Amino acid sequence: MERELALEIVRVTEMGALSSACFIGRGDKNAADQAATTAIRSMFDSVSIDGTVVIGEGEMDDAPMLYIGEKVGNKQGPSVDVAVDPLEGTEVVARGLENAQSVIAIADRGSLLHAPDIYMEKLACGPQLAGKLSLEDPVDVTLQKASQITGKAISELKIMVLDRERHQGLINSLRQAGVRVKLLDHGDIAGAIATALPDNEVDLYMGSGGAPEGVLAAAALKCLGGEMQGRLLPQGPFELQRCHMMGLDDPLRVLHMEDMVGTGDVIFAATGVSTGEFLTGVRFIGNDRAETHSVIMRAQSRTIRYIRSIHYLPSKGIDLDAGFRHAEAM
Repeated sequence: MERELALEIVRVTEMGALSSACFIGRGDKNAADQAATTAIRSMFDSVSIDGTVVIGEGEMDDAPMLYIGEKVGNKQGPSVDVAVDPLEGTEVVARGLENAQSVIAIADRGSLLHAPDIYMEKLACGPQLAGKLSLEDPVDVTLQKASQITGKAISELKIMVLDRERHQGLINSLRQAGVRVKLLDHGDIAGAIATALPDNEVDLYMGSGGAPEGVLAAAALKCLGGEMQGRLLPQGPFELQRCHMMGLDDPLRVLHMEDMVGTGDVIFAATGVSTGEFLTGVRFIGNDRAETHSVIMRAQSRTIRYIRSIHYLPSKGIDLDAGFRHAEAM
């Protein structure tokens, strides 16, 4: 893939973030998601790729835009898989909370896992621990390995976990082991990425979250030299059947990086909608401008670029009052 694609992709996430940020705190997650999805789909028309959505808003019958299998791009560039979450954190935006972002990953055709929209058990880490841990190990064994490899006492390890009732047993086990637990309210992708950021103190990300978000996080971690391991958690026969329909012959096996994002190049881009773990949210300036904060990463070079952009909103068709008028009409 051409490196210039990275800048094209971040232009797409910027539009998703700008469009959905108008709905922060308005109480309508569907309207926020629709705004991001519409903007991103429109922007893809100018991107020089022959792309196929493998992770998107859902099946064709359920998602009129950015559905799995939809073709995106102007067909004048490389053939790629596209994983997109126009607005990771729809409820976050609706409630005016933190850690919402617009996210895209692209990789060579056939590289990205067709992950069904079900839960996935996850273990994420940074470069120092990559390739040295196993999702199949008990928690105490994982902590012992991490302690030995990093040279930290177990009491010095910091583990990030999504703050959900289903994780209470895991949280109790971690605290009993003596590690520091950082609970994350929202932002499954950002939580996993935090383990590999140079200035972050998080050693591991553990627990379960969405499988599509797991693939997007794996794409970012590949660019950062980190690692994600996952195992799908199908609940009942229907979800198990969905796994088989999407080409997963053994849905319960541990998935490694090559299973989720392939062995070739990957480009990952994200733009903050509301301020979170590693990105600042959209900041509106006066009546016609806004600032965005984005990250672009590429696996081949492992370069991390942060971009702050000032946008003149009328030229982008962004209507600052859209969220307000929508809220009035409800």
